Amino acid sequence: MASKLPTVAIIGQANVGKSSLFNRMVRSQQAIVAREAGTTRDNVIGRVEYKKHSFWLVDTAGLKDPNDEFEASIQEQITEAAESADVILVVVDSSQYSSDQDKFVAKKALRSKKPSILLLNKTDLKEALPDNEFKRLGIGQIIRTSAEHNRGITDVLDSIIELIPAKNEYVPDDILRVSLIGRPNVGKSYLFNTLAGKQQAIVANVAGTTRDVNRISVRYGDRDIELLDTAGMRKPGKQETGVEKFSVLRTLAAIEESDICLLLMDANELNTQLDQRIAGIINESGKGMAIVITKWDSVEGKDAFTRDDLAPKIARTFDFTPWAPLIFTSSVTGQNVTKLFDLAIDIDDRRKQATKTRVLNDMLQKSVQSHPPAGLKNTHPKLRYMVQTDTTPPWFVIYGSNLKFIHWSYKRYLEHQLRETYNYTGTPIKFSFIDEKQIKANREKEQLEKEALNRTPKAE
Repeated sequence: MASKLPTVAIIGQANVGKSSLFNRMVRSQQAIVAREAGTTRDNVIGRVEYKKHSFWLVDTAGLKDPNDEFEASIQEQITEAAESADVILVVVDSSQYSSDQDKFVAKKALRSKKPSILLLNKTDLKEALPDNEFKRLGIGQIIRTSAEHNRGITDVLDSIIELIPAKNEYVPDDILRVSLIGRPNVGKSYLFNTLAGKQQAIVANVAGTTRDVNRISVRYGDRDIELLDTAGMRKPGKQETGVEKFSVLRTLAAIEESDICLLLMDANELNTQLDQRIAGIINESGKGMAIVITKWDSVEGKDAFTRDDLAPKIARTFDFTPWAPLIFTSSVTGQNVTKLFDLAIDIDDRRKQATKTRVLNDMLQKSVQSHPPAGLKNTHPKLRYMVQTDTTPPWFVIYGSNLKFIHWSYKRYLEHQLRETYNYTGTPIKFSFIDEKQIKANREKEQLEKEALNRTPKAE
């Protein structure tokens, strides 16, 4: 089973400091942030690593248009958080008496039955009110914070990890989980039904028909596959353009649960910024991915030339995931539909393939000789050896010295060399760089501290 990271949602009315708290928790942990490619929109999702725990933090303020009326936006925030988050952080302004909107938010969070924590933000202000003023909101656990001065952030993180499992508590199984990811109305449910072989989801021409994640188990060859149809979109009648159509919370949860994600795009509406954003999240999550062009039957005058002309354009748009294969499908005609099973299994096999340390290090040395890493004067990085430490996704650790000077472009070069050595089509690969000098310095420091402790006279 793919490791499913818990999701923590930050909710509350406008101007209470949700985004500031989000930035504190994400940046302080040097989290991987899923950026929306090609836009200046604020990040709304961050991955937080803290004390052997890992979780996705979602700032619901970034999911909706801030100019929306309260009734139109806050209810969607609460609904998405209640349905998809594992922990809910309700944020209020401690310098203001709780309003009807605060009460509404707290009530919805409590009704969700999800663990909820009340954060009293802006406690650095002299107008900050005592905890007792907010107990009427009904949320038992209260933490005082100041995003401005970085107060209470550790307390919040400590409280979160008490409510979520540690990384090593996930139980593996042999089921291959494949999710259909994409914007509304790109044909996810239609493809899901075709793959499942029977009518499981309600298919309609209205974007947003499916509300929850549909799933079905199928047997293909000798593999058990669980298909997930991730709808995660607004109810009909509440459609908006662009990002607002897309429920990040439910889709994020489905991505985390999956081994392989099929990113679906309508052949008549390609290369939107949201598609790039989704691909970025899948990449950072370390999941396998293929880009699936749907509704190919609806393209007028299509032929091999059209497809060959289109493929490079799509590849340029997704140049940050050049490893993702591209396939054109039609649920109406059945074109390439069953090939998706074979593709998912192939990607899964590549993610788990065995490597040889000798081959890896031959590749590393040849790469360094052909193109030595640049550095500063007398501080050139030296890459000594590498080992693979994990699969799904494949993870490689490179040891050496002065590794902090390695430029991101050189890491990309090493990834290209590795992909030429082993076929990792369909999966991201991850690198870690460990400086041997730093390891030695840490050991010497620990030894000195231990010796100093042993020399300390014991009390009678």
